[in-house]
Amino acid sequence: MATLYTHQTENSAKTWVLMGVFLAVVVAVGWAVSWYFHNPGLLIFAIIFAFAMNIGSYWFSDKLVIAMAGATPADGPEYIELNRIVENLSITAGLPKPNVYIIDDQAPNAFATGRNATHAAVAVTTGLLAMMNKQELEGVLAHELSHIGNRDMVVSTVAVVLVGIITLVADFFLRASLFGGDDREERGGNPLLTILAIAFVVLSPILATMLQLAISRKREFLADASGALLTRYPEGLASALAKIGAYAEPMEHPNNATAHLYISNPFGAHAAMSGISKLFMTHPPIEDRINALVGDK
Repeated sequence: MATLYTHQTENSAKTWVLMGVFLAVVVAVGWAVSWYFHNPGLLIFAIIFAFAMNIGSYWFSDKLVIAMAGATPADGPEYIELNRIVENLSITAGLPKPNVYIIDDQAPNAFATGRNATHAAVAVTTGLLAMMNKQELEGVLAHELSHIGNRDMVVSTVAVVLVGIITLVADFFLRASLFGGDDREERGGNPLLTILAIAFVVLSPILATMLQLAISRKREFLADASGALLTRYPEGLASALAKIGAYAEPMEHPNNATAHLYISNPFGAHAAMSGISKLFMTHPPIEDRINALVGDK
């Protein structure tokens, strides 16, 4: 079973690879748009914008995701036990205690975010707190702390922002090309290259999403294994996942941009489980995760 720190170096390298690939896609989209409109300034803008957003998303990742989730600090007396569990697990994992937040939502779920171990946050829903016993809650929190220890959060939060960038650029291109005036037919020059440029820009959000999901499912298995090793009680996390999987309703305000951060799909644990939609799943099936933890027990 993987330890908490086994893949830190590997995941750190994946972070930079993923950021580099996203940058390349943003630059390619910028080139296609600038070529189509005969305006090299658009390419320069795309490069500067991509670098700025990479730095910004890395530096403010915890604040961005917490704000998008509508989470509030877990400061009340009713959250003393929650904070105590997080602190004890953090000590065991050799990590600083992350900031703890609450999401007012009946669906059982949780996520971790932040740029590094000293600037991290863990958020849980009120539904999770109400549904889990102590061992199950420890399993979920150990899973989230494992994301912090494995440095998964940077990959996830940077992906959120860069997918948004590519989608916005593609949307701008489509609107400008459709409503750009009477000279739009003269743009591009070579008809074949024009078709290829348009096709690339239109398909780029799908490519960006596939990049975002490329490591999302694998990192969930890694965090499950690391969290189970941290608590020395895989049955706790397995039981928590079973309860989460049995809850059919989605969160009140699910967001596609941050869905991959949660321990379970915020659109419902059984969402997108058939056909080609499996290719776009943000999480492995709950049953597979439970089997990986406890097998046939």
